Amino acid sequence: MEKSKVYFTKEITPENIVKIYEVLEKPLEGKVAVKLHSGEKGNQNYIRPEMVKEMVKHVNGTVVECNTAYEGARDTTEKHKELMKEHGWTEYFDVDIMDAEGEDKILEIPNGKVIKKNYVGKNIDNYDSMLVLSHFKGHPMGGYGGALKQLSIGVSSGYGKRYIHCVGKENGSYEDMFQVDQIKFLEAMADAASSITEKFKGNIVYINIMCNMSVDCDCCAVAEDPCIKDIGILASLDPVAIDRACIDLVEKSDDKGKEHFLERVNSRHGTHTIEAASDLGMGSMEYDLIEI
Repeated sequence: MEKSKVYFTKEITPENIVKIYEVLEKPLEGKVAVKLHSGEKGNQNYIRPEMVKEMVKHVNGTVVECNTAYEGARDTTEKHKELMKEHGWTEYFDVDIMDAEGEDKILEIPNGKVIKKNYVGKNIDNYDSMLVLSHFKGHPMGGYGGALKQLSIGVSSGYGKRYIHCVGKENGSYEDMFQVDQIKFLEAMADAASSITEKFKGNIVYINIMCNMSVDCDCCAVAEDPCIKDIGILASLDPVAIDRACIDLVEKSDDKGKEHFLERVNSRHGTHTIEAASDLGMGSMEYDLIEI
């Protein structure tokens, strides 16, 4: 099996995000959803709209988000829209809270390891292709956040997020989210991610930006400051390979802060999500890293 290609540049600039996208030679067509993390209120590490403005405009994309499963500034559509405005997203882009109203869309996952369906915002049907523009960082529950988390928790509705966290328990409570088998949770994320790649059938491009890398996610209102120096931008057509490459770059770094970062990843068995996604046929953990 041919190795996946992952492109890499060390210099993190708005122009290089566009440049690395073009190197993929995979123009996204039709109406393009740009899935990114808009940042929880109070978070200091999320990537600002100015950094990705040129990229979103380049694909004539709509920034898409979904409501959260926990209390905060993004758990209702009204509050979420206000925060999107406060963080500057609506100043530059069309923004779509995909589960803002109406019933969720259910995507079937017949070969899912843990869950057999995924609840997503119904507005996903309005898009022909997707740019998954991820801020690579740690995560309190998943170990790390990258392309696969954007595809799973990121695209799922508020209810769908809780469904994944509760590994398929219908109407699970907030407390239930923290009382599940960790490996099953990670596999549920991989299952959910696979339903999105199946829906778009290859019309997805992945870009991971390795900057402001805290052990905490952009969903944390109170997050640790970054613990490792910025590494660069990666792009691929393979979500498994790009996340694996990011982990590998952290492991190969000479930055002393990597130990703290990797402790977060490994203590949560974070790379199991990558392994599960590979098992589901979403991509390959074998890749060629091509510096541009």
